[in-house]
Amino acid sequence: MSYILQTDHLTKSIGGKDLVSNVNLHVKKGEIYGFLGPNGAGKTSVMKMLTNLWKPTGGTIEIFGERLTPKSYGMLRRMASIIEFPTFYEHLSGYENLKLHCEYMGYYHHGSIENALNMLELTDAQAKPVRQYSLGMKERLGIARAILCKPELLILDEPTNGLDPAGMKLIRDLLRSLCDEYQTTVLISSHMLSEIESLADTIGVIHHGVMLREISMNEIEQTSLAYIELSVTNTQRAAFVLSDRLNLENFKILEDDSIRIYDNSVTTQELSKTLTLNDVEVMALGQKSETLEEYFLKVTAEEGKSC
Repeated sequence: MSYILQTDHLTKSIGGKDLVSNVNLHVKKGEIYGFLGPNGAGKTSVMKMLTNLWKPTGGTIEIFGERLTPKSYGMLRRMASIIEFPTFYEHLSGYENLKLHCEYMGYYHHGSIENALNMLELTDAQAKPVRQYSLGMKERLGIARAILCKPELLILDEPTNGLDPAGMKLIRDLLRSLCDEYQTTVLISSHMLSEIESLADTIGVIHHGVMLREISMNEIEQTSLAYIELSVTNTQRAAFVLSDRLNLENFKILEDDSIRIYDNSVTTQELSKTLTLNDVEVMALGQKSETLEEYFLKVTAEEGKSC
């Protein structure tokens, strides 16, 4: 399979310490790739190398089928990025900052600035100096600048920092639209697993500078552990009924007075009926599967055991 972006044993060391080590990244055209890891895991270090802000200590980077070098100017013009926090000329307005970016990029398309501002819901603030923008507005202006020239590859480092829930949904919908309508490829890093779970097609898990796993969200859904989650008023009584009346053994009582049943031989209807007949009040009952957060914690725990 060909990839729009891939790395081969990418490594960065500073002062004899590896920030990232032998990272192999594979991003397909037109997908949203979620780059997951806690703060300090190495996500930003990798992204700085992908955008030529840092030079690798070892390994290679290939983008659009070509190897990235310090002189890959044409390649970089086909990309856009926000690494860490976006910066602007604070005394200029949002519109003027975007106009300056177009001139810098040699991109002159009528209405493109107005369209980008509208997509990020910044039209009403376009004439204001950026110094009057809130943190969330600056984040959105940074994304407007990044998508302004219609890049083929968009690299975003924690783009939802500083955004309220409405702003986060706006960015999710925008990125999904860019992928679906324009086949824009998006590499987005985050430590917020819930955001990536609702957005990404593929995830890569990085921890302590090491790439632990690359897997599609479809694979996670197909291989994740399905279970029934049960919330009751009396867990001890419920546990007795599960084992004595239904002959179930594979279940776990959680700290929040809920029970997870991993035995697929019983249905939710049978559970509800049996518990009710045995004087167990059922508060909630539903079929669930492993979340991305649970998958992430499992993968990082396995890495810790192997060290």
